[in-house]
Amino acid sequence: MSSKKVAIITAGGSGMGAAAARRLAADGFNVAILSSSGKGEALAKELGGIGVTGSNQSNDDVKKLVDAVVAKWGRVDVLVNSAGHGPRAPILEISDADWMKGIDVYFLSAVRPTRLVTPIMQKQKDGVIINISTAWAFEPSAMFPTSAVARAGLAAFTKVFADTYAPDNIRMNNVLPGWIDSLPATDERRASVPMKRYGTAEEIAGTISFLASPAAAYMTGQNIKVDGGITRSV
Repeated sequence: MSSKKVAIITAGGSGMGAAAARRLAADGFNVAILSSSGKGEALAKELGGIGVTGSNQSNDDVKKLVDAVVAKWGRVDVLVNSAGHGPRAPILEISDADWMKGIDVYFLSAVRPTRLVTPIMQKQKDGVIINISTAWAFEPSAMFPTSAVARAGLAAFTKVFADTYAPDNIRMNNVLPGWIDSLPATDERRASVPMKRYGTAEEIAGTISFLASPAAAYMTGQNIKVDGGITRSV
């Protein structure tokens, strides 16, 4: 077993997932990246890690990555669940199939890797899982209905998971980004943020780095907003 800690990042080929992978590698982790585009494999090679081209919507693809990590390093210390983009439409125009697609993209994409790494973390008596969610999970926007609904469910899942596995010293928290520079920028969206700017993927990665560190060892089941003040709920 490697003495160096290991982080798995799903949907890590670009945007916030890629920024998280770079930051955790800089923090001293071995990194493993799953990405459907092939960019994750290239980034993993750059960072000296393991890359698999596949989807977090496929149990087989996720298992392929986890199995490769265990075979090479024998441990999983951190899992970062990132996600792609689900269907968008006016709320009553979303079909049953698209609602299910949204749940797959935004919710089950976090559940699948969690199922696989939790037994490993239980044996270690240590582990951290971080889900990249959305600032609109609790103040839903009509712009992102499937994301808001599925990620409200992810928040509930996170609390139940955190309560269940805290005795095993496994923590799970959600990061809730607002408008981030990996999304298209508009003046209207920028003006809606009290800080009057988009956040950066690197700022989200910094929050992930903190949650993965011993400094956050007493934090679990939480939803951490990183949104420039755009949301108001407590």
